[in-house]
Amino acid sequence: MAISRNHLISTLDNLLQPNKFKDYCPNGLQIEGTQKITRIVSGVTACQALIDKAIALRADALLVHHGYFWRAEDPCLVGMKGRRISALVKSNINLLAYHLPLDGHLTLGNNAGLGRAMGLAEFSPINPLEPSLPVFMGEFEQAVPQSILVDRLTNALGRQVVSVLNKSVKRIAWCTGGGQGYIDVAADAGADLFVTGEISEQSVHIARERGIGFIAAGHHATERFGVRSVGDWLADELGITHHFVDIDSPA
Repeated sequence: MAISRNHLISTLDNLLQPNKFKDYCPNGLQIEGTQKITRIVSGVTACQALIDKAIALRADALLVHHGYFWRAEDPCLVGMKGRRISALVKSNINLLAYHLPLDGHLTLGNNAGLGRAMGLAEFSPINPLEPSLPVFMGEFEQAVPQSILVDRLTNALGRQVVSVLNKSVKRIAWCTGGGQGYIDVAADAGADLFVTGEISEQSVHIARERGIGFIAAGHHATERFGVRSVGDWLADELGITHHFVDIDSPA
């Protein structure tokens, strides 16, 4: 089944509500390609390897979490960025990128996927009135050792995570990707543990001194949930073909 590009864009915008977010990049259609959409490829980052795979799969659209045109990014289409965009244009592939909207969706987003991977049945944004704050929080019925969550995440994400302290965890806060700077937000909210993708040197000291457990589970690994879930949802909703492509990254 084929749909129009405009129908795909309006469906994604209605689902992800990008107008509610103050973001670091444009959300939605970043590069215009063919008007007729039958096959979509999704992946975390619009790197050359993902673009090459989308071309090989004869995709009409590429859906990513990390696209282009970031704030303070050099706008010139030269070098690596020029080659990537040239490949998309030559192949007539639409590039659709959603950053914070893919983190914040309550059921299909990155944070929702990570919450389920940790075994939480219920969770919500830490501040529902500020959707651009991509921190979620939930509670277990009974406290669990931090080591149990380390094992769950290692198994769910397919990579060894980094853990600081070993707390008894009942209330947990998290932010996928490069959210290590939100550790103070988590501690101020009374979380026993903060989970994110990356770890910075100062994160270790903040965790120790504030008495909050910390887990870094990988930027890429924690942000695979959103595009895959949304791509599958689009396939079911619109009757198009979806392929999720995981270009591995150790970061």
